Amino acid sequence: MKKFLVLLLALALTLTFVGCTSTDNSDPSAPAGEVSTSLEGRYVGYSWQGESKGETLEDASQYIETILELDEKGIIKDAKMRFFVKKDGYWTTRQSGNAFVDVDFSVEPTFAVPGDDYKAGDSMFTIYTADMMSFYAVAVDNNGVAAFAIVDPITRYQYEMKFTTDFDFETAVGELTIGSGMSVPTIRTSGSGMVKPSEWDSLADKTIFNISPWSHVVNDVGVLAGITNESTAKELLEALGVEFDGNKPQPKSVEYGYFGLGGWTGNFSAIEESLIGQDATQLTSLVDWTNARYAGAINDKNQFGVDVQSGATRTVQNSIDGISGATVRISREATSYQRALVNAGIIDEADVIIGRF
Repeated sequence: MKKFLVLLLALALTLTFVGCTSTDNSDPSAPAGEVSTSLEGRYVGYSWQGESKGETLEDASQYIETILELDEKGIIKDAKMRFFVKKDGYWTTRQSGNAFVDVDFSVEPTFAVPGDDYKAGDSMFTIYTADMMSFYAVAVDNNGVAAFAIVDPITRYQYEMKFTTDFDFETAVGELTIGSGMSVPTIRTSGSGMVKPSEWDSLADKTIFNISPWSHVVNDVGVLAGITNESTAKELLEALGVEFDGNKPQPKSVEYGYFGLGGWTGNFSAIEESLIGQDATQLTSLVDWTNARYAGAINDKNQFGVDVQSGATRTVQNSIDGISGATVRISREATSYQRALVNAGIIDEADVIIGRF
């Protein structure tokens, strides 16, 4: 009898222990018999250069990281996106915004030799930074000589203007053309420009505001918003922070920044802001891949932009309305976002479209 009572007591203690330590992750508000799993947590995803060629993340020299913070229902509470690049053996981000800029006013800027035999011209500016997208710099020396550099988003060349002490700053920006010698393309900052000039004569009558219909990104928003070819050179420099006493610009230490949305910082911030409050279980990509122009560029390995059908495009970009807030091309960012959703268990790796770096 005692043995029987001991066994009953042991069984009771075991049941009590199990009842106290078991966990129930179901939503108490869910209907009876239905279990709801919380999505609350932080999830990270990556895309990287060379992935479509078999390169691993560990060996990549560029990658994009997306960090999503979700609530229990999958609503995005916070989003972070960073573009990492390796420069001279060190990792930094494209959107760091840090730069070293120096100006030598004694230099007369000269034209770069474009095309296959590219050769840089003489530049007034020495610039060290992680990325030159949307970059500009301006300075005025003690004699009133002004120097301005801007990276054109269409050709990806750095254009320089040197305004001497006898320059008439009431001159219209439309007269500061490449052919006039006032807008001098000195350095090619990237080989991936939309327009890849082989000579400069075909762009002789162009300024930084009309090299292409897509040049609107220079002055739609940001520091140069409202400045056009009809503006004066004085208004252009004033928009960049230069002060004038009559027709003479006042001395100014070199200052740099990013026009338009604000370079990579502005574009990635716009993506992050567009994501907050979205339902990640519904927003399974930054890009609508059902769009025929995009769908025709996805191969049987789910790689975008590698094998492109007629009528399709290699680029996912909308510089006017933006895609997920950004005006830059965005397929690689979309991959990183989707990988965060894979980490959250919302989609499978088989659903991920590998964007073009």
